[in-house]
Amino acid sequence: MRFRVDNGRRQLLIGLLSGGVVGFLFSTETSRAWVRSRRRVNRHRRIIMIDPGHGGQDPGAIGVAGTREKFVALDTALAIAAQLESSGRYRVLMTRYSDEYITLKDRVVLAQTGRADLFVSVHADANHDPHIHGASVYTLSERASDKEAAALAARENSSDRIAGIDLSEHEPIVNEILYDLTRRETNNLSLRFAQALVAELGRDIALMDNTHRSAGFVVLKAPDIPSALVELGCLSNAREERKLGQAGYQMRLADSVARSIDNYFLYG
Repeated sequence: MRFRVDNGRRQLLIGLLSGGVVGFLFSTETSRAWVRSRRRVNRHRRIIMIDPGHGGQDPGAIGVAGTREKFVALDTALAIAAQLESSGRYRVLMTRYSDEYITLKDRVVLAQTGRADLFVSVHADANHDPHIHGASVYTLSERASDKEAAALAARENSSDRIAGIDLSEHEPIVNEILYDLTRRETNNLSLRFAQALVAELGRDIALMDNTHRSAGFVVLKAPDIPSALVELGCLSNAREERKLGQAGYQMRLADSVARSIDNYFLYG
């Protein structure tokens, strides 16, 4: 049975979301102090960018029964966004609200333009072994934690590349220092968020062995925004593919991700 898109439910979730991509240019100091100060700003709501992977002509992974990753990612991302918005604690932006193709570069630019405090990329995996199942979480690293993480990053990065942030106002040596400090601090925050994701997902659903991994995912390379990529499960596993297409299971996943975001900011 091939995956059927629940357009009615998707439109309902979209209708619950407020706002959209913020229409102003992004500019910032790229220093460690700036990254930390942004988290201390007394804003009414934190800004969360939810990134449903793939879309349009890029279906992502395709399950054994024909389920397409791009639809699982979008529907679950919409559920996450609706839950976060309903809490009143967050303003949620999304890189896409429908079945459209967005380049990796543009996904990062949207997060930076929207001054996101956190970037969450939502995907569903496929594995050569149909018995492997469970969710997993990835953070950025120039050296992959294992061969599987490297292979996944290669697949996800295959479409395009991103550019860095503008440091033209500084001398080259200052640029290098500021960028390095910012990148290190952002990596530390990303690791903390990934740990929260693993903990909350593990309360509700099965996790893959070696749950938290790292590799050079292009979509996680904004040097100033803590980021993580969550693989909701394996479409190559027939049982998990069926669950990933169910609205109730997607809501369980959304609950877990929303709790992890709460914990990240509560204990940050």
